[in-house]
Amino acid sequence: MPTSTWFRLNVAKRERVFEVAMREFGENGYSTGSLNTIAREAGIAKGSLFQYFSDKLEFFAFVCDEASRRVREEMERRMERIDFEQPFDEWLFDAICDWTEYMAEHPLERGVTAATNFELDNSVRSVVRDTANQHYLQVIHPLLQLWRERGEIREDADLDVIATWLMTLLPFLALAPYYDGLDPIHNLRGRTPAEQRPVIRQLIAGFRPIFAPQK
Repeated sequence: MPTSTWFRLNVAKRERVFEVAMREFGENGYSTGSLNTIAREAGIAKGSLFQYFSDKLEFFAFVCDEASRRVREEMERRMERIDFEQPFDEWLFDAICDWTEYMAEHPLERGVTAATNFELDNSVRSVVRDTANQHYLQVIHPLLQLWRERGEIREDADLDVIATWLMTLLPFLALAPYYDGLDPIHNLRGRTPAEQRPVIRQLIAGFRPIFAPQK
């Protein structure tokens, strides 16, 4: 949790520090991310960072949490514009396409997503992934329940299994087009969001028997 000094900074300065930290941690992760670089590029003394946060891990955890919150809030806004009258699998396709478009348009948030997933130190990764996972689940769980109540997910479907699939799929689709070695099957590396859409349809179709209502 940031100190009160952090919240007393003017908004523009806080945003500058946060943006620089997203870039540095997103490109280099926690272990090799440099506080010296963040301080220099944000135009502050390195010692000031320790007036805002108790240590590097608290700073990294805050950056990851705040980035995840921003992603969640923007995705919630985007999903409000998707047609809820269509079948669940079509709605899910639109939502995941919005997700991949968001990640293409927001490289800083995408970098932080990579940092939370790729961090080698298990204790550090656990801290930031636990927080990021909660942001995902705050959206996924209520939506799955809503679609079940509407009859688009059958009663005997295991919502935890569907949530697990989505929790695995979303980071994969966020990162596979931009990082080598993540996708040996669908060849998503370098594909634009539009070029990713046939793969998204294929993935949803392959998983559809787990949730589709029986006719």
